[in-house]
Amino acid sequence: MFIAVEGVIGVGKTTLVRMLQESFEAKICLEVFEENPFLARFYEDRERYAFQTQMFFLLSRYHQQRREIPEIIRLNHHNLLSDYTFDKDAIFARINLTGDELDMYFNIHAALAEKIPKPDLIVYLKADTETLMRRIAMRDRSYERNMEAGYIDQLNQTYTAYFRNYSKSAVLTVETDELDFVRNEEDLAWIESRIRQAIKLAPFQHELPLES
Repeated sequence: MFIAVEGVIGVGKTTLVRMLQESFEAKICLEVFEENPFLARFYEDRERYAFQTQMFFLLSRYHQQRREIPEIIRLNHHNLLSDYTFDKDAIFARINLTGDELDMYFNIHAALAEKIPKPDLIVYLKADTETLMRRIAMRDRSYERNMEAGYIDQLNQTYTAYFRNYSKSAVLTVETDELDFVRNEEDLAWIESRIRQAIKLAPFQHELPLES
């Protein structure tokens, strides 16, 4: 199975993937974002550096997923957990780009997306903007210190609208505001059981409500 964890910046995607790796006997594919040379400047001047930032991410994610995902699935016979989907880049593009730059971006994205395997399940982690801003502050990454709440809120609304109508893969939505799967083993076990239920992989608790 190929399972991707998605959600807005700070929601806990990478942490959850790492914590689930052993129990799902999975290989993991983690997004490489700190290598983007435009990222810090983007957060300082979004309009000026948006196109360079988006194109670097698009090509970087394409090369990573095109290379790693088929190899893991075909050769290793493992489950695969990823902390992002290839389609996520288009969510950011809708916010950060306009006009000819947006049109060019989507033309390239459409051509590349045809060659990327789709996840069997997307686990969409949701949280209120206040929760996200608090989690971003707690991890204290230097290039995120000037992150604007308005930008995160816009991303949050766009993510919600995007996955409300998403049909390329099955989507499991998990509300995380009241969860602390890092410190609370019961919360982590609950999320794991919901994922197992969604992909019909025993064992899981049958009484769990499965919402999407």
